[in-house]
Amino acid sequence: MAGVQDQLEIKFRLTDGSDIGPKTFPAATTVATLKENILAQWPKEKENGPRTLKDVKLISAGKILENNRTVGECRSPLCDIPGGVTTMHVVVQPSSVEKGKKGANQAKQSKCVCVIL
Repeated sequence: MAGVQDQLEIKFRLTDGSDIGPKTFPAATTVATLKENILAQWPKEKENGPRTLKDVKLISAGKILENNRTVGECRSPLCDIPGGVTTMHVVVQPSSVEKGKKGANQAKQSKCVCVIL
């Protein structure tokens, strides 16, 4: 019975509403491992797919999950239904290098701010 408790069935909901999974993972699985699994199973026909683990953000119970945490640590008691499937939302963000270049150019251009009270 304890072995069943240490397994979680998880599906990953993409931004367009489609799912990857469900698949069963041990509670000791890290979030980074889940992200690797998402990268491997990402639908090839979808545009703007993630390239690296840093491009993927996993959200469960309203919290962004950190790579070094395990699934068991991230489990929410409110969402934990025995025998149920846990849904984690997947958000794909472009790498910060691309953002940094765009943000640096925009910061140089806009220097004036108006405030009306």
